[in-house]
Amino acid sequence: MAGSTYGRLFQISTWGESHGKALGVVVDGCPAGLPLCEDDIQKFLNRRKPGQNAFSTPRKENDTVQILSGIFEGKTTGCPISMLVFNETQRSADYSEIAGYYRPGHADYTFDVKYGFRDYRGGGRSSGRETIGRVAAGAVACKILASLGITFTSYVRSIGPVEIDPQRFDEAQISQNPLNMPDAVAAGQAAEYLSGCKSDGDSAGGVVECIVHHLPAGLGDPVFEKLSANLAKAMCSIGAVKSFEIGDGLAAAKARGSENNDGFASTENGLVYKCTNHSGGTLGGISDGSNLLLRIGFKPTPSISIPQQTVSRCGEQLTVRVKGRHDPLIAARAVVVAESMAAITIVDALFANMYARMDALLDFYQK
Repeated sequence: MAGSTYGRLFQISTWGESHGKALGVVVDGCPAGLPLCEDDIQKFLNRRKPGQNAFSTPRKENDTVQILSGIFEGKTTGCPISMLVFNETQRSADYSEIAGYYRPGHADYTFDVKYGFRDYRGGGRSSGRETIGRVAAGAVACKILASLGITFTSYVRSIGPVEIDPQRFDEAQISQNPLNMPDAVAAGQAAEYLSGCKSDGDSAGGVVECIVHHLPAGLGDPVFEKLSANLAKAMCSIGAVKSFEIGDGLAAAKARGSENNDGFASTENGLVYKCTNHSGGTLGGISDGSNLLLRIGFKPTPSISIPQQTVSRCGEQLTVRVKGRHDPLIAARAVVVAESMAAITIVDALFANMYARMDALLDFYQK
């Protein structure tokens, strides 16, 4: 199976299945000398860990990370960093019933068509647990970025019909409610909406927003290696993602040029900046020094207990109710996944940018 590796210079390869022995990631290209320990990784994994509230799957996993290589005396060595998380509470019997039919909204059918078989125990590589490797790698990337002053504000913007009010935006609220919303009122309304979905045996979709602060201008290339294009690939590679926007996104398609263009100004010392940020931090696929604003749309969890129409592998018409332990909402636990993929993409772009200009190359090697 190809396609489990992402990045060029800062490269990650995830591995493992939902109901296998373990999952993990190999990170290649991390510079030597970065202070790193398992606690740095665990903080990120705890943000996506299942079973923490009423709106998360009841599957209980500690998701305890082990760093197997690439660290010596508390710092990275420049060699590949291999990280592992054991699965502890697999209940594969919960999924034995679905071995013979295709679950609506899942990758069962397409996986079967492509490979001639599928791992029906929780979806195998198509499971949300695959993101453990992404988040572990994202923790490394975020530590690199933090050392450069680049930080993130990531949260759930909307759940179903409930959307945060910018006037009530409170960053402190993100960690204070189980839905990771920066608006206490909206979080309460969304919780009520989700409770209704759960009572009906249904699920809800949501939108995650990620803001990257203090990103320097000049990252990305103007054609196939656009920062925006690589971010789109990174986000759309996350399971259940159905849309991706930068800045005003689709709203820009309804605007006039006079409304959408961001005017430029400069400070007294000649520093150029944008007066507005409709573009969301990129122009021509290259970062422009403004905050990078990303918006990612997640579909409702496809595993629901409401009767659905499907077919068996031999084409027999069936009506099914999907059993097992499932999140009624994907977006809340996916906040850290989106942040991780953004961080991995940005680090890769930063590394590529180091040889974009001769003066930078000469400055580095002629010191």
